[in-house]
Amino acid sequence: MKYYQSSQGLQQFRHQVGIKFQLYNSLFTSLPFHRIERTGILLSLLLTYCEDAYKRKEGPEKIIADFFDKHTNNTNERERADILFRFVQYVERQIVLFDAIEDAAFKEVNDMNGPGSLKHLASEVIQANKVDALANKLKDYCVDMVLTAHPTQFYPGSVLGIINDLSRAVADNNANQINTYMQQLGKTPFLKKQKPTPYDEAVSLIWYLENVFYPAAGRILSFLKDQFPDTVDPANPIIKMGFWPGGDRDGNPFVTVDTTIKVAEALRGAIIKCYYLDIRRLKRRLTFKGVDTLLASLETKLYNNLFVPEQMSGLTKDEILAPLKKIREILVYDHNNLFLNLVDNLISKVEIFSLHFAALDIRQDSSIHSKALNAVAEKQDLLPKDYGRLNESEKIELLSAIKGNAQLELYQDPIVADTFRSIAAIKQIQEMNGEGGCNRYIISHSFSSLNVFEVYALFLISGWKKNEMKIDIVPLFETVEDLQHAAKAMRELYGNEIYKSHLKLRKNKQTIMLGFSDGTKDGGYLMANWCIYKAKEELTRISREFGVDVVFFDGRGGPPARGGGKTHKFYASMGRNIENKEIQLTIQGQTISSNFGTVDSAQYNIEQLIHAGISNELFSLKEVTLERNEEELLALLAEDSYKSYSALRDHPNFLHYLDNLSPLRFYSETNIASRPTKRNSSPRLDFSDLRAIPYVGAWSQLKQNVTGYYGVGTALQSLDKMKRWNEVKHLYDHSLFFKTLMDNCEMAMRKCFFPLTEHFSKHPVYGEIWAMIYDEFELTKKYLLKLSGNQELMEDYPVEQLSIQMRERIVLPLSTLQQYAIIKFRELEKNNDTRNPMCEVYQKLIIRSSFGVINAARNSA
Repeated sequence: MKYYQSSQGLQQFRHQVGIKFQLYNSLFTSLPFHRIERTGILLSLLLTYCEDAYKRKEGPEKIIADFFDKHTNNTNERERADILFRFVQYVERQIVLFDAIEDAAFKEVNDMNGPGSLKHLASEVIQANKVDALANKLKDYCVDMVLTAHPTQFYPGSVLGIINDLSRAVADNNANQINTYMQQLGKTPFLKKQKPTPYDEAVSLIWYLENVFYPAAGRILSFLKDQFPDTVDPANPIIKMGFWPGGDRDGNPFVTVDTTIKVAEALRGAIIKCYYLDIRRLKRRLTFKGVDTLLASLETKLYNNLFVPEQMSGLTKDEILAPLKKIREILVYDHNNLFLNLVDNLISKVEIFSLHFAALDIRQDSSIHSKALNAVAEKQDLLPKDYGRLNESEKIELLSAIKGNAQLELYQDPIVADTFRSIAAIKQIQEMNGEGGCNRYIISHSFSSLNVFEVYALFLISGWKKNEMKIDIVPLFETVEDLQHAAKAMRELYGNEIYKSHLKLRKNKQTIMLGFSDGTKDGGYLMANWCIYKAKEELTRISREFGVDVVFFDGRGGPPARGGGKTHKFYASMGRNIENKEIQLTIQGQTISSNFGTVDSAQYNIEQLIHAGISNELFSLKEVTLERNEEELLALLAEDSYKSYSALRDHPNFLHYLDNLSPLRFYSETNIASRPTKRNSSPRLDFSDLRAIPYVGAWSQLKQNVTGYYGVGTALQSLDKMKRWNEVKHLYDHSLFFKTLMDNCEMAMRKCFFPLTEHFSKHPVYGEIWAMIYDEFELTKKYLLKLSGNQELMEDYPVEQLSIQMRERIVLPLSTLQQYAIIKFRELEKNNDTRNPMCEVYQKLIIRSSFGVINAARNSA
């Protein structure tokens, strides 16, 4: 079959999204806001003018200036800027409308029972007579989705709420409500005047847990139990949720132990509230004798735990499940299973979410742990004074046997003190929310076994005992170099008797986190993905050798450059050489609202992930495992692409290009997250200090998306010149892993628009870099089309292709005026005229337009 998305889906998209957007978009001009009709008309003219002008190879500065000259009487710079701000506001709301309409049409556009769904899995399992194999797989298989507060969500919470309500109104074709919500949208600010606190970020994501993941997960588990009643073990409910806001300290000085405790309490309160509301709804149906009293008693217990201060602890998961199971028994034996599905659904939810809702992970950078232990050596006798000068093996020996307790009053450095306090707080959270509430400590920038032993020692001197340490210590390997050292580090850990004893406490299970974002920033798209694939293979081999069950936790972002894109296909493509007992991944910022923003989309995407890991093992292992010659070919492609990307990255003007042509330096002023955008506060732009999110986001706003494809065309051309093209084509046709990599490339490239920056092609400083990027884009496009046999990018995904096309057209005026503002700002800066009032105006225009550009792309940061 040529298309991977059905023609029926495309037709539904055109009808349910395309036509409805045109219809409701026309309502904007009738809203009761100042000069909105004139704004809408002018914006429509600007869009057409931009499209024609770019064909004439005109640049943003000329386009905006000529547009004002031809279509307005405004000659004053400030008056023109005011109109541009109105354009920004108008486009922002057009994008919200499009998001809401697309969300409303999700069930019609996507086949909820098609390939990748659990209904499809059920038919596959029955047809292949694999029920027993499925039961065996589900004993320890699960999908663990970890919500993070990474700064990629440009919508404030109030706007996300409007999108949710508006999409429901669109689905119901309720014109009155649609009009009301659009008026609300017109009066709701998009720009946050202050950065959110880590607790604010947690509250925003708890909304998704309550309103999306809670009902979606309940549906999914209930379906599995219904279809395969003897396959789902209550002790392993298939779906798990994780949570980083309030626990992720890496580079975020605003996260403190008080924040961590407060977030853990909020998670507990939120899930008990969900159970309480479900019990209230059940009471309206289960009015039968014997059942009503059980429900009333449970309702009182949950209410007291929520609202009566002296009774806000002591509740256990079993205290909720026991009466529900008793009710279930009564319904089965006395009431002909009436409303049994409602009780089963709630039982499923309790099995998944327990009393913690989502497991709160603690994360900190490895350098902070080294700093803390150096402080211990200086201030206490727990370590020798010369500890900092010892080699790694000597340090590990000392750390493994460390005894005593850290005296917190001795440590004045707030980060060191918080490190000790946060480790101690994990115990408190486990007592309050259960062990599942907080049982993982993640070490960013891990590069050796010493990083793990440093954390192990910090736990020992923070009140934990070796034989009671209910915590998984998780190294996070991020850069290309760190990924290449990962196997050596884990071999040393597995071979250490002290660490073996700790793993035995943790059921011989080791979680290893692998970061996509920094790997791509460091080594380019193809090399980063290949390094992670190879690291997983090698780590699987070593773990199996030592009898350890390894679980890979993927730090994935939204765009392909940060491990996003067609994520479920990556998991379906992992062969027998990569362990896949669990799928663990981060879901970050923008991806949460775009892929999991509604119950339907969340259910669809969670099912796709569940299906990917199961089908991988049950149906297609021989097809997806790479052969040795295929691995050699991929290694060659990765190496060639790395050389190409490195040549660009190491160009002396590379950072100047990104800093001066994109909104990179203004990223921190968008107030979308509590975490700083750089790892240090130096005003100097240094590549190593630059975080992956603003780095990738800046390229996406330039409409060049370098990190999603650069080097791929060069690598493919190299093998073509070596007369090995047939091998590459065979790899593309037979390897789902390679095919998915290339599909994601196409997605990143489809969102590029080089005419926006073509005026820099002749620039004396930046012209060379622009040409390098454009030439690589064209080369990659040529070879991707040669591989696929298609005429245009993303031809196999016509629904996504049309969605991107419509979104990019909506945002074209915004991208144009953003570049116009950047050019004007740089001119004032170059002329030392930064006190000019227009300097601040252009700066605000750059920042404001960032919201619409990023939001329109949905997974660009």
